[in-house]
Amino acid sequence: MARTQAHWVRLAATAVGAVFLLVGIAGFIPGITTNYDDLSFAGHMSSAELLGVFQVSILHNIVHLLFGVAGLALARTARTATHYLVWGGVIYLVLWFYGLAIGHDSSANFVPVNDADNWLHLGLALGMIGLGLIGRRSQIAPGEPVEA
Repeated sequence: MARTQAHWVRLAATAVGAVFLLVGIAGFIPGITTNYDDLSFAGHMSSAELLGVFQVSILHNIVHLLFGVAGLALARTARTATHYLVWGGVIYLVLWFYGLAIGHDSSANFVPVNDADNWLHLGLALGMIGLGLIGRRSQIAPGEPVEA
């Protein structure tokens, strides 16, 4: 059972990392990103939107790319995959709170985020933490530790 869970959490971290990588790339593709000509490096002034919904900037896209690369690299073992999912989820939970606390038109909105981003961040946070906690079971299951 622990070996299956270890494989599963590695697969989950790989999938999450791959999705982040694809989202980061998609943020730089005109058509997938609407108002692409208005894509700025950072700040709330960027009116570019991924899929016409999620506000993005060059910095936002780079963060997604780095988060994706980290997920793929950390998916090598069940332990690091679990840490990626749990701590990555915590980061997204903090980002959700941040998005709720700041004004979307303020200079504090440097990432930038809009309402759609905020709710996506909450979903990502809960999903990643949940996947990571399920994966953590592979490290505390009885028997030999598994690093599949």
